[in-house]
Amino acid sequence: MKVRYIIGKSKRHGDSLEQDVSQTKSEATRRDFLKHSTATAMVGVATASVLGKPELSLARSAYAGGSETVRIGLVGCGGRGTQAVQQAMNTEGNVELVAVGDAFRKRLDECLEGVADLHPDKVRVTDDQKHVGFDAYEKVLASGIDMVFLTTPPGFRPLHFEAAVNAGKHVFMEKPVAVDAPGVRRVLKSTELAREKGLAVAVGLQRRHERPYQATIEKLQSGLIGDINVSRVYWNSGLLWSFGRQPDQSELEYQMRNWYYFNWICGDHIVEQHIHNLDVINWLLDDYPVSAQGQGGRQVRTGENSGQIYDHHMVEFTYANGHRMISQCRHMDNCWNSVSEHVHGTNGYAEINAGKIFSPTGEQIFAITESANGWQQEHHDLFAALRNGVIPNEGEYGAKSTMTAILGRLATYTGRELNWKDAINSNISLCDVDGLKSMADEAPV
Repeated sequence: MKVRYIIGKSKRHGDSLEQDVSQTKSEATRRDFLKHSTATAMVGVATASVLGKPELSLARSAYAGGSETVRIGLVGCGGRGTQAVQQAMNTEGNVELVAVGDAFRKRLDECLEGVADLHPDKVRVTDDQKHVGFDAYEKVLASGIDMVFLTTPPGFRPLHFEAAVNAGKHVFMEKPVAVDAPGVRRVLKSTELAREKGLAVAVGLQRRHERPYQATIEKLQSGLIGDINVSRVYWNSGLLWSFGRQPDQSELEYQMRNWYYFNWICGDHIVEQHIHNLDVINWLLDDYPVSAQGQGGRQVRTGENSGQIYDHHMVEFTYANGHRMISQCRHMDNCWNSVSEHVHGTNGYAEINAGKIFSPTGEQIFAITESANGWQQEHHDLFAALRNGVIPNEGEYGAKSTMTAILGRLATYTGRELNWKDAINSNISLCDVDGLKSMADEAPV
């Protein structure tokens, strides 16, 4: 067994730092609809859509194949997985859930109940397609599905994504897509294979699918405020959920139920959560940082059950063109909170999250007030693309924005300025998730 999760009821900041840096013809016809593009020219439309060009939004186009049924499987039956399946079923056309997998049987059952509450006619999961354990993903992929939703904690993502692409399945996976550089490289390799095989890859960085973000980014990229020199991004909020230790609970089960607080499975909140804000600036600049330096620590996460992750990070990212992105993320109660992205140019500034752009004197020169539900829109876009014979692939920017956040974490954990090339080629691995396949009998249920 090669799994490298951290054991111990009380882990100080130094411990986590050391860990971080040390079928029939008709069936074939049905599958052809889901696997192949009907027009090469439409690939450009899909690319434009996922890169945030609103005039090409596929969500507003016709669903030519709307009568076809897309059979999906779910790996990771927590709240986000449940919501993602519900959102997929809200799209036009037929979508059915036929297989599910999770480490915890109770969570699996609650997920099915939640999906069935909204879409009782679209849940087709028989008892033999309810899979529990670390090898559940393999069984879901073998169930005859067309698309798999990967919504487990992110430590498992590189392994599950690789297996899904090898199995020839379309993929929706939540962000981040890895917790370390080896995982990012693995995802990039699988992303290229998915492109070669004509498989769709969608990543849950939903801001790229929101009309207000798209319109604001387009205006900024067109030069409305001149050269953009500095950006500021924040995910500052209060403390999050946690679950206390239970009698006779193994350390592995405790850490999995409190996955957010352990680096091998979460990557720290700068990776799991702040990635959204970092991705917006990467999208705006159509680039990724070349270096980062920063600081962080644990001021309020000091108790026995506070896990490993920091409660605050402050990072300065530098891009090849000299742009500086100032990044803050913090989990502390009774402090200044903000989840937002701001940029400053030679001829004005913008509040991207608010859809507002201002002149140097503060006069508002652009605003968009349209409401947006990016979590739902990303599924409208994905299924609309597939039903029009278009195969979107968001894997590369999903992996590189994940790596941006990992670069920031490595900078705060080491206190050093680090460059992108060294970071992405690092062999520091937080968890050998392949070893989990040998632990099927140890999976908490």
